[in-house]
Amino acid sequence: MTQRHKFRKSISRAVGPTVALIAVLAMIGYIIFGPTGLYAWGDYGQSVEKKRVILSELTKKQNELQNRVNLLGRQRVDPDLADEYVREKLGVMHPDEIAIPMDPAEKPAAPAPKTDGQR
Repeated sequence: MTQRHKFRKSISRAVGPTVALIAVLAMIGYIIFGPTGLYAWGDYGQSVEKKRVILSELTKKQNELQNRVNLLGRQRVDPDLADEYVREKLGVMHPDEIAIPMDPAEKPAAPAPKTDGQR
C-alpha cells in the first residue's frame, strides 16, 4: 500500500464519525441556544409575567364592561347610564351643556346641606 492509499483510507474512515460529531454538536447547540433552549427559559419567565399583567388589565376591563351590560339589562336600566349612553351615541347635547367624564372609581361628593332660604 502506498502512502497516498493509506491516507485516503484514513480519511474515508473518519468521515462517518466526523459527520456524527458535527450532528451531535449541532443538536447540543440547538438545545442550549435554540428558541426553546436553556437561554430561552429566562425570556419565557419574563414573557409570562408580562402576559399576566396584560391578563389582569383585560380581566379588569371585562369586569367593567360586564357591569355596564348588567346596568343596561332588559329587566332594569340605570337611568343615568341610559341617559349618558343616548347622549353620547346620538349627540343630543345642548350647546350650553358640558359633559364632564368621571373616573368610575371616584365617588361623587356629598351634596351641600340645604339652607331654608337663609343667607
